[in-house]
Amino acid sequence: MRTSLVAVAILVMTLPVLGQGGGVTADGWKTRLDRGTNVQDLSFRSMGDGFHVTTGPHAIFWNAANSGSGSYTASATFMQTKPSSHPNSYGLFVGGTDLDGDGQAYTYFLIRETGEFLIKKRMGSETANVTDGWARHDAVNALENGQSRNTLSIDVGASVVRFLANGTEVASVPKTGLSLDGVTGVRFSHQLDVHVADLTVG
Repeated sequence: MRTSLVAVAILVMTLPVLGQGGGVTADGWKTRLDRGTNVQDLSFRSMGDGFHVTTGPHAIFWNAANSGSGSYTASATFMQTKPSSHPNSYGLFVGGTDLDGDGQAYTYFLIRETGEFLIKKRMGSETANVTDGWARHDAVNALENGQSRNTLSIDVGASVVRFLANGTEVASVPKTGLSLDGVTGVRFSHQLDVHVADLTVG
């Protein structure tokens, strides 16, 4: 873990500092901010085995080629390369629909640097907790020496959705009422510096 994080840290030395912009430059990727439209206040770019995010405003990022329906698993590895100013969240979403429109919807799995997780859903301009608020779990790696590495997976089954951190289930909920067929992407709140690798849907 430490070796790979050191390698990522070396790679990001030439990237802009938190929130210093550049917009979305990774081919095929789009973004939507929670508020406002100035995407130059964040940076989303291809780097190494994945892409690197610095924020900036709260935002989602997606590539329409990454989508799933029925029963499938979405997964990605997140490497936070430095502490944020306070525990800010990031993670994986599935079931993205109308992501450019007023009816945007998706289901998302968030973590933050304190080793906590939260499952939420978005329905247009509204969001709601699927699990009961932020909860600490031993499977979610908190920051160690200012860095962390976590692989998040969302396993959509026939009737149940399982949420796993580093191979361990942290929550399991019924599919009812969740947006699950659609685009997979990633979500970040502000003041974060995170490398994302191995995004898969299948």
